[in-house]
Amino acid sequence: MRERITTQEARDYFGAILEDQLARIEKMKTSVDWTDYSAVKPVIVGICWGDGIGRIISKHAERVLKNMLPGEVDDGSIEFRDIQGLTIENRAACRKAIPDDVLSEIKKCHVILKGPTTTPQSGDGWPNIESANVAMRRELDLFANVRPVKISREGIDWTFFRENTEGAYVLGSKGIDVGNDLSVDFKVITEQGAERVIRMAFEFARQNGYKRVTAVTKANVVKATDGRFSRVAKRVSEEYRQHGIVQDEWYVDIMAAKLLDKQRRKDFQVIVLPNLYGDILTDEAAQLQGGVGTAGSANIGKRWAMFEAIHGSAPRMVEDGREAFADPSSMIRAGAMLLKHIGYKEKAFRVEMALDIAGQFERKISITGRKDGATGEEFTSYLLDLVGSADLEKKWDSFVEKPAI
Repeated sequence: MRERITTQEARDYFGAILEDQLARIEKMKTSVDWTDYSAVKPVIVGICWGDGIGRIISKHAERVLKNMLPGEVDDGSIEFRDIQGLTIENRAACRKAIPDDVLSEIKKCHVILKGPTTTPQSGDGWPNIESANVAMRRELDLFANVRPVKISREGIDWTFFRENTEGAYVLGSKGIDVGNDLSVDFKVITEQGAERVIRMAFEFARQNGYKRVTAVTKANVVKATDGRFSRVAKRVSEEYRQHGIVQDEWYVDIMAAKLLDKQRRKDFQVIVLPNLYGDILTDEAAQLQGGVGTAGSANIGKRWAMFEAIHGSAPRMVEDGREAFADPSSMIRAGAMLLKHIGYKEKAFRVEMALDIAGQFERKISITGRKDGATGEEFTSYLLDLVGSADLEKKWDSFVEKPAI
């Protein structure tokens, strides 16, 4: 149980939080150049294995990446690094979300493939340490969480840009209990933090031919923080009118409903939203695609990027002895996003096509998460057979043109 503090202590505590956030704003104002991967040799890919099923599905994703990049590894263009220590046991022992030596190794890489990690919660026996994801996003300034959801047979092509370094999560471990009856958490939205993720969403739309960017808030009720996010979206959108991009805004509750509305959901394209709303809506969207086990995500900053599944470490699967049957699709899709980010778009597209065929169309091998289904290793072998198939694109085109099985 957390220590309860007095009202005066709470005032002092809040003042210190404000000072920290103002310092963070000043840091955001400093200019940092984007990493140009075409000018880097080798591009160092660090792999953090995570907890629970993360240790298993990360291995399958590594296998796919190395299968796609054998020549690049041989000629020194790509280097894979095994980063140990981002486990709940080690983090708990160090009492840190990311132990210092692990963070040092991570920062020596250009991109990270990260398996799911366990985040302690009250009553589970682990110390109250911050989420490793939240800490990594903050330490590496990975301000945009990009989550694509594509269901070709239904005309759904969404790309979510979830703000990653503020909102309701950035101070998630900093909440306080005041006296016996009051608990307070903090939500932060800054002009700079909102603008950079919103601008990235608009740039993505411009570069990829999309004509609609949707901001999601609850600005009618949460007027200060969500109100700022809304105002910034409207301001940035003015710069993109000349490109024919329309900006609209939906409140998060009705947006959750509209993602289920078959008449309206095909109209959405690029969606940008604060941290908590993005976490919830992208899980909903992933469920429509086939479940959270099918969805990967990118965490993008100017200097570093990290790629991961959108789900957790599933300790219950491990307790039940079912980890070998965990679906690796999410981590493999994250790996495809990693390939695209560092410049291997065609290789990434082949992996994505194979995932669509395996998960949405052919389904020759079924992953159930239980012993009545295929193992992750069997699924990965099936996927690599598809990736290497000479008629992969023809097969994918034929499936997209007709309803899925």
